[in-house]
Amino acid sequence: MRCPYCNSKNTRVIDSRSTDDDRAIRRRRLCEDCEKRFSTYERYEDATIMVVKKDLTREAYDPSKLISGIVKSCQKRPVTMDDIEKVALNIEREINHSGANEVSSTRIGELVMAELKKLDPVAYVRFASVYREFKDVDSFYEEIKSLRDNEDATK
Repeated sequence: MRCPYCNSKNTRVIDSRSTDDDRAIRRRRLCEDCEKRFSTYERYEDATIMVVKKDLTREAYDPSKLISGIVKSCQKRPVTMDDIEKVALNIEREINHSGANEVSSTRIGELVMAELKKLDPVAYVRFASVYREFKDVDSFYEEIKSLRDNEDATK
């Protein structure tokens, strides 16, 4: 395994443990050259799922793209990387359990918004603003108002 910091192949595993759902193994590694630590995950590979984008093009599902989008939404929020990885894992599990070979990017976006709504309302609104392509302040305000109304209804 190459070090993501210095690209060295001289790394070793210093700790291994199962993830909370026992579907993967998290390994803490140490680069013997630059002495930085990083984590890797080992999990079984599901059948390749194709994502159907809005323009009807297709590409292979890439969990790193999902995590990247969630990370951007959660910047400067009290959300840990473990929280983000759990959200991504929940979405990936939902996609895999659907049994379909293809999933629309719209469906993935809806799953992300549902998970972020539970995790952090600000991250949810950030993601929704990009995903739903808010054109003006009014549409942004309506989404926040809807979020507040739902929050008041659950109290």
